[in-house]
Amino acid sequence: MTAVTAAAGVTQLLASARRRTGPARLGHRLLAAGSALAGVTAVGGVAVALTLPEGPPSVDSVAAATGVSAGIVIAVLLLLAGVLSLPGIGGTPGLILRHGLDAVVAAAAVWYVGWALLKVHVFPFERGLPPPSAQALLPAALAAFAFGLAVVCAVRCPAPRHWAGLAGAGVALTAAGGGVLASGLCEGRNGLVGGAAVAVGVGLPMVALVSRARDRPAELDANLVRAGTAYAFLPMLAMSVAALYHLMAGGHYDAVGLVAGMLEGLALAGRQFFALRDVRRYAQRLAEREAHFRELAHTDPLTGLANRRGLLRAMYATVGGPPCVLLGLDLDGFKNVNDMRGHDVGDAVLVEVGRRLRASLRPDDVPARLGGDEFAVFMPADPAEARRVAERLLGVLGQPYELGGSSLFLSVSIGLASGASAPDVPTLLRNTDLALRYAKQRGKSRVEPYDVAYDRLLRRRSTIEHELRRAIERGELRLAYQPVVTLPSVRPVGAEALLRWDHPELGAVSPEEFVPIAEETGQIVPIGAWVLRQACHRLSLWLAAGHDVWVSVNVSPRELHAADYVERVTGALRAHRVPPQRLVLEVTEHAVATDLAELVRRLRALRDTGVRIALDDFGAGYSSLGQLRTLPVDILKIDQRLVADVAAGPGGAEAPLVDIGVRLGHKLGLEVIAEGMAEPRHRIAVERAGCRWGQGWLFGGAVPAEHLEARLAASPPPLVPLQRDGSPPASRPAAGPVSPSGAHQVGQVDSGHEMRKS
Repeated sequence: MTAVTAAAGVTQLLASARRRTGPARLGHRLLAAGSALAGVTAVGGVAVALTLPEGPPSVDSVAAATGVSAGIVIAVLLLLAGVLSLPGIGGTPGLILRHGLDAVVAAAAVWYVGWALLKVHVFPFERGLPPPSAQALLPAALAAFAFGLAVVCAVRCPAPRHWAGLAGAGVALTAAGGGVLASGLCEGRNGLVGGAAVAVGVGLPMVALVSRARDRPAELDANLVRAGTAYAFLPMLAMSVAALYHLMAGGHYDAVGLVAGMLEGLALAGRQFFALRDVRRYAQRLAEREAHFRELAHTDPLTGLANRRGLLRAMYATVGGPPCVLLGLDLDGFKNVNDMRGHDVGDAVLVEVGRRLRASLRPDDVPARLGGDEFAVFMPADPAEARRVAERLLGVLGQPYELGGSSLFLSVSIGLASGASAPDVPTLLRNTDLALRYAKQRGKSRVEPYDVAYDRLLRRRSTIEHELRRAIERGELRLAYQPVVTLPSVRPVGAEALLRWDHPELGAVSPEEFVPIAEETGQIVPIGAWVLRQACHRLSLWLAAGHDVWVSVNVSPRELHAADYVERVTGALRAHRVPPQRLVLEVTEHAVATDLAELVRRLRALRDTGVRIALDDFGAGYSSLGQLRTLPVDILKIDQRLVADVAAGPGGAEAPLVDIGVRLGHKLGLEVIAEGMAEPRHRIAVERAGCRWGQGWLFGGAVPAEHLEARLAASPPPLVPLQRDGSPPASRPAAGPVSPSGAHQVGQVDSGHEMRKS
């Protein structure tokens, strides 16, 4: 039966060794070889015992016992080597050494405790060990070592640990059985030989269970401090208790006890040495990882440049010392790259920008990516040297980017601020941001050094932005009206509503200053709605008073593209009972350049309500003749710069561009208004060009509504104008529907009620 179980275990280990590949194969081969040798030795020992007579030791029995002991020792050594070579138990020299020392600690403790108990209860002190036990000494020592290894595997190996503990216990049982087998052969005790063979037959199948375990990588206990101290506590406690018991029972120490104690001490010292070395290495690795992660925390992962933290670290270490300069860089048009080519191409561009920065700067300079397409360079240098570096970076970063078989062209705007202009790091960052902002506002692709005047401009802009939010509530906004006159009679027929802002502290703020801010911040929408209501209210009063007049209102691109703007216009007309033909909405050529298709759709929707559309600042450079034919407009307002460009000719004042604009407008069936007429020669040139309407300081500036109303009242009644060919006037009214009696059909308007209602 013993031979059958041993053979089964050996067969399973041999099959497992053939199946395994990689680092697990060596361990399984050693286990198979050791199991085969142990089985053959055990079977051979039993066979020899059957041929020897029972009785005292003889030469043959001692020789047989020595051979069995040697075979078992070699087999157990192969088994131990196989167990320690398995991934998850050993696998690396470091783990094998540590597990071996831990097993020696446990084995020495077991040996010492066994020695103490045997000396007291089994072998009296005066008799000593019987001679036959010498053949079992080495197998017994290996059995103790294997038992210690089983304990270590059961405690230290990765979960699940049962297969490792069973393997170690199987080796221990095999070694113990082999030692008992050798001792039985030596003493001629066949019954002891049979029991030992059974022990070997049970131990080998336990070792064979390793073949069913899944291979695991070798791991070292993460808690090295605990691994270097807790494992020795129980063995030392057991040895201390055993030694105290041995002495209290009257025992004394001999060579076996001293050797066990020395082994325990040496193993503990060696294990503590390795544990302390592991702790030092672990602490060193932690320090290296901490330094690595600290560096990662200060590095941009995409470009490899410093990030904002890294930049701040370099700045705090330098600002306040030697001269230093901070450059702020922003890629012009990078958003189009992401939108048109995708973020992968955009990331590739950013990586290339980082590479070019590193290649173009000195070792002491710190390039950084602050986020998106915004970069910075911190350099220990004076402003003049930094300016030269910034000019060189304009050319380096402006070179084409060859990506995916195509070329991308980008420019860069650079703001420059010196550390001498800032007392601390936040101020230096702020100054650089201001310089970069003005570099982008002044045309991009340029280097802009910081100027103290930027602070004043920024503070004023911030004040305007803040105060403008409540300007309507405080009643600080008002409308002024500049008349539009017919030529040559100079009778006012319309007016342009111009927005004015009188602030109690800032004074009169120019529209050129606060309107762009309102457009940028979105405040132009409520302000434009207020202007529309006020203009319609004033127009309703003038029409109710019998004045033949219309009012034009400027519309910003942001208002025009609002989804509810058409409803807003029709609501204002309805609330104040204003005929739609009396309201003119002026659109600048700048709006044409944004989105022509959407602009045409919006203007057609407005024109369907009955209001008229005027294209303001015509000739400023945006619209083409094709666009002019597409746009649904009724009036062209020639830009004042064309009117001002009037030269003296042989026959008087000449304005060829105005003449072209007027003729073009008339050819397209549009009315034409010449803006910016400030001198008599302007009027002469405009009248010669055939323009019927004019506007400018020559006929009156922007005045309050009451002043314009007084002028309307003092003006003579309109004469019915004839066409150029002398025919009666066109059927389409120029300024809105007129009743048979000549009065406009708007009736009396309760302006206060209408304003509250609107």
